[in-house]
Amino acid sequence: MPRPGAGQVLARVSTCGVCRTDLHVVEGDLPVRRPRVVPGHEVVAYVEEVGPGCSRLQAGQRIGVPWLGGTCGRCRFCRSGRENLCTSPVFTGWDMDGGYAERVVVDEAFAYVLPDRFDDEAAAPLLCAGIIGYRALRLAALPPGGRLGIYGFGGSAHLTAQVAVAQGATVHVMTRSEQDRELALSLGAASAGPVAGPPPEPLDSAIVFAPVGTLVPVALEALDRGGTLALAGIHLSDVPVLDYQRHLFQERCLRSVTANTRADGEAFLAIAARIGLAPTTVAYPLDAADRALSDLSEGRFRGAAVLHVL
Repeated sequence: MPRPGAGQVLARVSTCGVCRTDLHVVEGDLPVRRPRVVPGHEVVAYVEEVGPGCSRLQAGQRIGVPWLGGTCGRCRFCRSGRENLCTSPVFTGWDMDGGYAERVVVDEAFAYVLPDRFDDEAAAPLLCAGIIGYRALRLAALPPGGRLGIYGFGGSAHLTAQVAVAQGATVHVMTRSEQDRELALSLGAASAGPVAGPPPEPLDSAIVFAPVGTLVPVALEALDRGGTLALAGIHLSDVPVLDYQRHLFQERCLRSVTANTRADGEAFLAIAARIGLAPTTVAYPLDAADRALSDLSEGRFRGAAVLHVL
């Protein structure tokens, strides 16, 4: 049984989303930071015990435990509001045990108080898929009423698309799965086609969610002049050689997305509640976590998988 230290709370896990980053951790795409770590960083839990010095959270409160588990607070990135670039961060389910478990310990300063309108299953994918998608959308510099291309349509993309549509964007989805194309259209996308196919019109912005480096030149070529491509994943296969004139000239911009700040999380959760974001989820029991990860890898479900622990 884990115990909370100073500034930490112990919480009983209700649900935990199954994120592609969990797959990267367990399959070795990401380097081992803690041997035999418990994965899971989209955790909905109820506080059972508060450690010394806690003042923000109390027993019985429902919280969200996210990917960003702690930062140094001292480096120049933390001091300038860019804690996602902290030089010594810790991450839930990678550096410290996460939510594929009955209990989890979290620094109370990095836990979220969740909007009441989302039940425990719906709230889980908001805590990484939703937050990182929101940051990717911001960094993609989509102009008001602009044209957004989304490459890959899993747990994060299907939430981001709803935010973009609610903001008045025209969303074009490119994905390999026919069932994901159907979901995209049902959520308000203007079009949904093959993952490497061209969108029906030039894009102002694009986000690559699929961890597939070969999509980078495809998405760059689909951008209009001055467009921005954001790469939303923590892991990406090798990117092919780019042709400057074809892919980057005319002030096209390519940028990566690294984790998120707590301000990103708070802003996204407020937006999600305001627009009535509707996560598409598939439930699994905790003892089927291996199957959920396998199904995620093979694209056997739409939206996001969520483990039920309570």
